[in-house]
Amino acid sequence: MTTDNQWRQRFSDLLAGNHSTTGDAVDAGARLVVFDPDGNEVFRAALARHHRFVDDDQIVWIRPLVGGQDTADGYLFNLGMTRRRSLHWEGARLVDGVVEIDLVSGQRAHVEPADETDMAELIRWEDFTDRLTSEEDAALQRLDADSWQGRYA
Repeated sequence: MTTDNQWRQRFSDLLAGNHSTTGDAVDAGARLVVFDPDGNEVFRAALARHHRFVDDDQIVWIRPLVGGQDTADGYLFNLGMTRRRSLHWEGARLVDGVVEIDLVSGQRAHVEPADETDMAELIRWEDFTDRLTSEEDAALQRLDADSWQGRYA
């Protein structure tokens, strides 16, 4: 049986890239895969490296990396689309290094190591966030707002 601390630590390590085979965290990341109650995949996306647990509500805030595209100014993300999302859980456990989360919606989420495609998107995200001011970057990392005003909205 997985303890609460074990799955949370693995969750944090996956997002931070602390599972890299090279020892360098920038070589690894995480992705989110969500399944409906019948086991069909309904969502898949790389995850930004930040998250926030809200223990009283059994919620973890994350940022799936959606809404990116090549532009004349380079690869940009629409921060109105790349919003924070919550995983509201009933239970969670580790299964072969993957964090399995039973969501209150009846869906099941996996947070697992990113594959090559996911890592490419994570690298594009990290290059994009290098364009942000320190205030903008801090606002994203706090994961406390549902919408984005200003640049890249």
